[in-house]
Amino acid sequence: MARQSDELNPRAARDHGGGLDGAIRNYGGTRSDWIDLSTGINPHPYEVSGLEPSDWMELPDHGAFERLADAARQFWSVPDEAMILPAPGASALIARIPALARTGRVQITMPTYNEHAAAFNAQGWSVQESASAEARVIVHPNNPDGRIWHECDVDAPLTVIDESFCDVTPGSSLIHLADRPGVVVLKSFGKFWGLAGLRLGFAIGHPNLISKLNDLTGPWSVSGPALRIGTRALRDIDWADATRRNLANEADKLDALLAPKGASLVGGTSLFRLYEVDDAAEWQDRLAKAHIWSRVFPYSQTYLRLGLPPAGGWDRLEAAL
Repeated sequence: MARQSDELNPRAARDHGGGLDGAIRNYGGTRSDWIDLSTGINPHPYEVSGLEPSDWMELPDHGAFERLADAARQFWSVPDEAMILPAPGASALIARIPALARTGRVQITMPTYNEHAAAFNAQGWSVQESASAEARVIVHPNNPDGRIWHECDVDAPLTVIDESFCDVTPGSSLIHLADRPGVVVLKSFGKFWGLAGLRLGFAIGHPNLISKLNDLTGPWSVSGPALRIGTRALRDIDWADATRRNLANEADKLDALLAPKGASLVGGTSLFRLYEVDDAAEWQDRLAKAHIWSRVFPYSQTYLRLGLPPAGGWDRLEAAL
């Protein structure tokens, strides 16, 4: 059962996937020995190629930002009236969004990605789970359980719709609401395209909000390599379609592997799966002894989250289980 008071406490530890260095300290090995299943990052990343020396040597020009924004508008079917702001990762935007409105109450339904509550807390907001508030955050689909939200849930003067994992289910997207006053839709490039280290994310919303957010992020907020790679990837529709099919097949494969071992599917997306197990800490320990890192949660003794293994990791996972 979730300990919601811990989730809402700004001093509580902000746990995340990753943290492989800590696992190595406890269980040994080197990074190359480990399979990291603690994140929801596509293990089959988009191929990085075609970078120019100028991408590294020169400040990005306005045209590069425009080309990226145009590719994003087409890929996500962004309303014409909405504005697109590229940034160095969705987390950089999350940290600044609370400054878009006067401090008040923000509704965040737990459990979910904990950086939203931390960001609002850091800027003096009061975080609550229910009842109307001046702001609301919905992670869509939710991390870690994959909950899908609906248009009727977009009901606060400032509503943040975090669609970091929505590229695997584009039909569920609420991007058509991005031209509404007070709505900000977040997109993450690193997860679906498997390039988290590139640090690229997007805020999409009403021009009044996005212009203010742009002032908070400053000039040249995205690197030249990220601008070029992001533009190319967003225009590669065939890759995106094939990737959605492959991820869905691999998620089914992971479910089929875990079910006979006593793990019951709670939810998730095709980039990560959330299972109910008898003892999540024991499962994590068992996998870690085989140098496979998984995700457990401070508010649950039975939730285990796994990302998809890389191509050569399936046999190791099965053996560890």
